[in-house]
Amino acid sequence: MNTVLFVCTHNSSRSQMAEGLLRDRYGDRYEVHSAGTEPGGVNPFAVAVMEEVGIDLSNHTSDHVDAYADTTHDIVVTVCDDAAENCPYIPARKQNLHRGFEDPSAVTGTDNEKREAFRRIRDELAGWIDATFGPNGSLASE
Repeated sequence: MNTVLFVCTHNSSRSQMAEGLLRDRYGDRYEVHSAGTEPGGVNPFAVAVMEEVGIDLSNHTSDHVDAYADTTHDIVVTVCDDAAENCPYIPARKQNLHRGFEDPSAVTGTDNEKREAFRRIRDELAGWIDATFGPNGSLASE
């Protein structure tokens, strides 16, 4: 079973949703974790929009990348540009990937507007995870 670490600045939204999606969809093939360079707690909007698709993030914790300093993952994925630029290099056994996604927590406005931003990023993450980690994805032979 391949191990995957998703990294984002605050480990509050994108990396948490990516972790939940990959575990839910392909958890039989991947052991999944997430961490941040400046962890700040799991965003309640991330929890809410993931619950809409049957994925429970309510028990997730926001971990610092240092917690994985002595652990080697097969695949390390940065999902935000800030983490890609500022994250200490975390070597992967097989592959380091970067795929930046807009930060939904940066959206201002009403709660409905914020929720829509989180839904959009959730759905973008889901499509990318299927295309990358799914049975016909670019990492399918890994």
